[in-house]
Amino acid sequence: MVNTAMHDDLETLRRIAAARNTLKNEIGKIIIGQSEVIDHLLISLFSRGHVLLVGVPGLAKTLLIRCLSQALDLSFNRIQFTPDLMPSDIIGTEIIEENRVSGRKEFRFIKGPIFAQVVLADEVNRTPPKTQAALLQAMQEHEVSAAGETYKLEQPFYVLATQNPIEQEGTYPLPEAQLDRFMFMVRVDYPSADEELNIVGSTTSSLDANIGKVMQGDEILELQKLVRRVPVAENVLQFAVDLVRLSRAENDSSPSYVKDWVRWGAGPRAGQYLILGAKAKAVLDGRPTPEVKDVQELAHPVLRHRLVRTFRAEADGIDVDQIVDLLLKEKMK
Repeated sequence: MVNTAMHDDLETLRRIAAARNTLKNEIGKIIIGQSEVIDHLLISLFSRGHVLLVGVPGLAKTLLIRCLSQALDLSFNRIQFTPDLMPSDIIGTEIIEENRVSGRKEFRFIKGPIFAQVVLADEVNRTPPKTQAALLQAMQEHEVSAAGETYKLEQPFYVLATQNPIEQEGTYPLPEAQLDRFMFMVRVDYPSADEELNIVGSTTSSLDANIGKVMQGDEILELQKLVRRVPVAENVLQFAVDLVRLSRAENDSSPSYVKDWVRWGAGPRAGQYLILGAKAKAVLDGRPTPEVKDVQELAHPVLRHRLVRTFRAEADGIDVDQIVDLLLKEKMK
């Protein structure tokens, strides 16, 4: 019976590796480049994580997420976060209406845009903390509460939030404790010269590409369960835990630059996401188990929003990615 289950899982791995290529090809009909970003989105989805996307306007972040939801045949809602947005604008609200049968007035809950399988929280740092908290609670619990009732969100439930890094005036940056709810912080960079040439050419022509459906919700839920079943070698677990612990200034074995540049290091959740991400990456590659290199490749998106720099690091012009680079080198000695 065990052998049969293992054989089924291995067969599933082969199908997933093929489906991943098909999925990227479908998205590639509209989105040019951003291959690594798409990989990180898929890894986080199959790990049941959420993603914070950071990039300047005009890099097709919204279009990419919409294309992903279409290719996965998932319902999609976009919420534009603004300073006057209220929690009820996200979760939903109760209205009073008359029952046509009894003639009595009753409360009815109208669901908000959070009730979708893929939710884009656009410019999440433009809304006050109270509204941010409503979104983050839904991300964590996969349910919302309103008027004493609890409503389950449809699975799979996947939140992608965006932040504009070039405008800080009038914004409410997410606190570090809330940033920790996101599995990845993914930086969306400018395209290469060739990619930008293709983007300008394709978006100013009359070509209209249709995205085919590659996968559905039930298949994604099964994949999320499969990721949890993937075995991990002890040395891979140890590498992830050691890397996270090295990021803490109070750890006696941490290098001196961590004590100088890091005010707060990553918590245990970082290690959990490193391993879950490595598992999902192995599954998408069609491999039965993750390796140390998988953890290394995911270190930046997992750690960059979990390390709080000191004033000295800011004064020295040291960014978080440079610290993660040094930590990886330290761990590989």
